[in-house]
Amino acid sequence: MLKRVVVTGASSGIGAATVRRFAALGWQTVAVARREDRLRALAEETGAHIVVCDVTDEEQVSRLAADVAASGGATGLVNNAGGAFGADSVERSSNDDWRTMFEVNVIGLRSVTSALLPVLREGARRSGWASILNLTSTAGLDAYPGGGGYNAAKYAAHAVTNVMRLELAGEPIRVMELAPGLVHTEEFTLNRLRGDADAAAKPYLDVLPLVAEDVAQVLVGAFEQPPHVNQDLIVLRPVAQSSVFHTHRGPLAPKS
Repeated sequence: MLKRVVVTGASSGIGAATVRRFAALGWQTVAVARREDRLRALAEETGAHIVVCDVTDEEQVSRLAADVAASGGATGLVNNAGGAFGADSVERSSNDDWRTMFEVNVIGLRSVTSALLPVLREGARRSGWASILNLTSTAGLDAYPGGGGYNAAKYAAHAVTNVMRLELAGEPIRVMELAPGLVHTEEFTLNRLRGDADAAAKPYLDVLPLVAEDVAQVLVGAFEQPPHVNQDLIVLRPVAQSSVFHTHRGPLAPKS
């Protein structure tokens, strides 16, 4: 049975951790990102087939699909590429930031999925099934001040995932969504806050957040379920974060 999965946004953070986890469990992986140097390092570590691709560029996405088909096909797709830019209010935020967030989090997801669906269908014919998992965020389930364009983009990605599941009903292709909460990776918050390292560190002070490997373990676990099992929506948070509005800071201890 073919077990080959395409992971976008694979050059760092959750994407790179996901490629490592799949590879450790015997999957063939196709690691996709813009930064070739990081992809090459990941390939040396994991044996991944790499494709340099910007998911917001339709020509590059078309070449990605052709490469995946020619190099062995696929039975899995993880739409992980995404990002947040800025934390200003709706009133003060930048239209350019909003456009960038919609391009990568929503339109890029749609483009990659559309281009790879014929490849996944062929994989399903060969292996009996295929899977798509869209990595969204709890920001797509609950809005918060300063979330603005990121909330809007992740709400849209959540909606697109639900539409995909309805449109692919009757085919042996499951459509899953993983929405993480507070995750500490090396780049996400730093990029969002324009490289301000002090501000980027604040959300993680005195709290035990998720890390990329936690998310990867749950994500790959969804693919490892029996193929008729579809985990429509997985919400993943650290124990200290009871909601997007409340994160406990300090030690966790039983009440006396």
